[in-house]
Amino acid sequence: MATDTLRAAVQIAPKQTQIQEFELPEIPADAGILRVLRAGICGADVPGYADATRLPRILGHENVGIIEKLGDLAAERWGVKVGDYVALEEYLPCGSCDLCRAGEYRACSGTNRINGGLRYGSTTTTVWPGLWGGYSQFQYIHPRAVMHKVPANVPPRMAAMALPLGNGFQWAFLDGGASVGETVVVQGPGQQGLACVVAAKAAGARTVISTGLASDRQRLDVAKKLGADYTIAVDEESLRDRVNEITNGRGADLVLDVSSGGATEVINGGLDILKARHGRFIAAAFKHKAIDGFALDTVVGKTINFRGVRGHSFKAVEMGLELMSSGTVDLEAMSTHEYGLEGVDEALRLVGGEIRDKHGNQAIHVTIDPWAHAN
Repeated sequence: MATDTLRAAVQIAPKQTQIQEFELPEIPADAGILRVLRAGICGADVPGYADATRLPRILGHENVGIIEKLGDLAAERWGVKVGDYVALEEYLPCGSCDLCRAGEYRACSGTNRINGGLRYGSTTTTVWPGLWGGYSQFQYIHPRAVMHKVPANVPPRMAAMALPLGNGFQWAFLDGGASVGETVVVQGPGQQGLACVVAAKAAGARTVISTGLASDRQRLDVAKKLGADYTIAVDEESLRDRVNEITNGRGADLVLDVSSGGATEVINGGLDILKARHGRFIAAAFKHKAIDGFALDTVVGKTINFRGVRGHSFKAVEMGLELMSSGTVDLEAMSTHEYGLEGVDEALRLVGGEIRDKHGNQAIHVTIDPWAHAN
């Protein structure tokens, strides 16, 4: 491989990637190039991996690395220099619309992949310079990139969890309002759910309960390591009865649904375990179908604050990085697997639950090291 070329795992078809070489581009004064050290696999990459649209592309939007090239204007704008250790968000917002000006850049139409906006991990390689994803040795730093400096004591494998951990702080604390003395129930023990467990406990919640299925026992055990006070396998015991037992009949202050399965039974079950008045329900997981039998009367009768959420703010990601740097939580328990570029297909199938590893274990957070076994 020539020094001015790079390798990337390019998605060329549903559930198929191919190692390809790209030219390392020259950059304008307001942009840069990131040497990718690690790229995390998000749960949202799984449906993208099965998608036949927006191809070819380089997946991966939980990306950390070292700034390799940087234009003068970009250095001034971001306050960084070549050699700095940074994490990039997935968003490439316009910066000038009403939403961006209000700090809600995650909702900017300019970075909405469904409407053809630019976003890391979604934009095709046909859009110059093609390097829009982290399953690559280098990534383009667009002038509209959202960048965070990573504390030097946080290794890249951990730093790649900055965005899912940021989601946890966003949903549990900034959106959900988890606070001192409260009972918080997190439905779903995947990487996002576990991040919510971490954030709720960091916010001071007295009791944090993580729920899942019996088949999620490994992940529920990790939830305990991350601060959950109780875990419940809802296909083995009654969610309502167990929460009532734990809370002495009071119920939960906050329920966060971050579960990948279920719809009516999960949502209604979560509403049912909220306290008698003014409980809060945060819906953070797409169900991809209508919720027949939605318990609206429960929402009204209990005066529940029901809110749908997506993504993270700049502040939430900073909170995640600060927690990593503090070393107060054993986040190593979340980082379960790592692959090189040649292993991207297997890694995505593992995250999607199609396979388990050679030890029969599930994945939680998986990282890609683009430089592993490089020629």
